[in-house]
Amino acid sequence: MLAIVALVQLVVVLDGTIVTIALPQAQTDLGLSDGERSWVVTAYALAFGGLLLLGGRLVNYLGLKKAFMIGIVGFAIASGFGGVVQNGTELIIARGLQGVFAALLAPAALAILTITFTSGRERNIAFAVFGTVAGVGAAVGLLLGGLLTEYATWRWCLLINVPIAVVIVVAGSTSLRHSPPDRENPIDGWGALLVVLGLGAVVFGLTEAEKSWTSPQVIVSLVLGVLLVAAFVVTQARRAHPLLPLRVVTHRVRGTAFAIQAIAGAVMIGSMLYLTLHLQIVLGMKPFEAGLATLPQTVLIMVVAGVGSRYLEAIGPKPFLVLGPVLTAAGLFWLSFITVGGSYATHVLPGLALTGIGMGMVFLPLQNVALRGVSPQDAGVAGALSTASMQIGGSVGLAVWTTVAAGATGSAMTIDAMVDGYGAVFLGSALLMLVGGIIALVALPQHDRAAVAAEEKVMVPTGH
Repeated sequence: MLAIVALVQLVVVLDGTIVTIALPQAQTDLGLSDGERSWVVTAYALAFGGLLLLGGRLVNYLGLKKAFMIGIVGFAIASGFGGVVQNGTELIIARGLQGVFAALLAPAALAILTITFTSGRERNIAFAVFGTVAGVGAAVGLLLGGLLTEYATWRWCLLINVPIAVVIVVAGSTSLRHSPPDRENPIDGWGALLVVLGLGAVVFGLTEAEKSWTSPQVIVSLVLGVLLVAAFVVTQARRAHPLLPLRVVTHRVRGTAFAIQAIAGAVMIGSMLYLTLHLQIVLGMKPFEAGLATLPQTVLIMVVAGVGSRYLEAIGPKPFLVLGPVLTAAGLFWLSFITVGGSYATHVLPGLALTGIGMGMVFLPLQNVALRGVSPQDAGVAGALSTASMQIGGSVGLAVWTTVAAGATGSAMTIDAMVDGYGAVFLGSALLMLVGGIIALVALPQHDRAAVAAEEKVMVPTGH
């Protein structure tokens, strides 16, 4: 069960970045504008993050196994379409469709994990594996994307999902048991519409802001987006069957974890995109070489998470979620000093090593903390919100970083100006990661084994 869930998590996370390293080739092949290039990444993250709450509710409505199977089959079909597109518009649509089905698949997988591993060391190990996969998935996407782009074609960055999905379908059909659907509680369709339109308007406004913060289009989009998200929150508090029960968010520990996940998503997707651009455009690396160049970060995330899982039960998540962001910020701060003439060994590798250690400490306990004390009926929506936090953070973050990079680059189109833009993104990411560490320091309580055990008793096993 853990293997199936981990493989699903790997697929949906790496798909956020696997096309990133292929974008220069895809841009040339399809004639994409710079704006379309950015939307190839944003469309997936936005559809994924914006629809996850609805996906979490549909998991309960359809039943776990049915939701899981619809999600993985739909994801495979969308990926196959993405591999044969002929223009930029079709590619963006395909990426959006991938995000739609990932929004159903991811909460189903996480709900299965939540109700299968309910307490103690098994739960810590299961969520450490899941969290580590979430952490390394983005980096694995860069490596695999580079390999496929250089030795096959960028299209295989999407087509690769089809055979993987076949494996998941076969394994899931034999391992998963049917669970009764919950048809008694109606689905909050208006809530889903409000949150998707609201987030879409905010991301669109932030993306267009790289041209001008004062344009009517940007101002209207941002104001409208904020108002729609605020209306969503108000309506959720008043509905008998809300899309997002506010009790899931207002729990102090879970709320803190969701905030840190959003920050981690913004930092990872932004830093990885601009790092790969630096490696290929400035340092002249080929796609696979650039993917290999990010491997030290991936390895260190896995090593740190593996070693740290031995101590998580004894010392609790707080030390990891305070020290991890600080080390990650230090690595990003190092990367902010990249130059056109700087080498990989001196200007990039030390920063990658620090971010790998730091993000390993962050991802290790994060999913477990985000789902602590969740009752079975809230497992789907809590799992959805956990993943949505990272995806929404990533889509909003990418829009912000695009604007930051454009502002630092200015009107000059020289390599030096581009590197200035990349450095500004790394510096902004470092400051944001420090904010995450401060939030964890202030908001997370000290480790109390008795309190954790009491919360875990809420999570009684049910059929999956």
